[in-house]
Amino acid sequence: MANSPGEVVVFLADEAATEAVGRTLAAAVGRSGRGATVFLQGNLGMGKTTLSRGVMRGMGHQGAVKSPTYTIVEPYEHLTPRVYHFDLYRLGDPEELEYLGIRDYFDKLSLCLIEWAERGEGILPAPDLRVRLEPEGDGRLAVFQPETPTGKELLDGLQALGLTNG
Repeated sequence: MANSPGEVVVFLADEAATEAVGRTLAAAVGRSGRGATVFLQGNLGMGKTTLSRGVMRGMGHQGAVKSPTYTIVEPYEHLTPRVYHFDLYRLGDPEELEYLGIRDYFDKLSLCLIEWAERGEGILPAPDLRVRLEPEGDGRLAVFQPETPTGKELLDGLQALGLTNG
């Protein structure tokens, strides 16, 4: 698979590796001192929630991290920055996000992790960073694609923390 310019591809052997990448992403966000919007893409069972769990644990969350499939958003406002984990899989229409006050979640001090972002197209802001998870042998590939200067800064931070093309 050829990389697009600016893309970083990492092989994830298992769930522990996926969670570890989430922890690294948390550290990169912490280094940046600001929030970001991250789209987590991939089919069912690819590890989007596992990666999100790694982010939350990397930021110091001690409790369970569940997929917000039915609640649409799970807030982690005790973390710094605040983290909002979205799962839009069951969203019927992007307009439903307006009823949730979706725009209130996105600011420079919040990290928004969004699974199934394509279901909110036209309402969601553009991502700073896309993380695409796809099958590769017995594991997964995580493909990181920055979309904004903030996303590029996050990816640079991930690489400084040891994330490398695999």
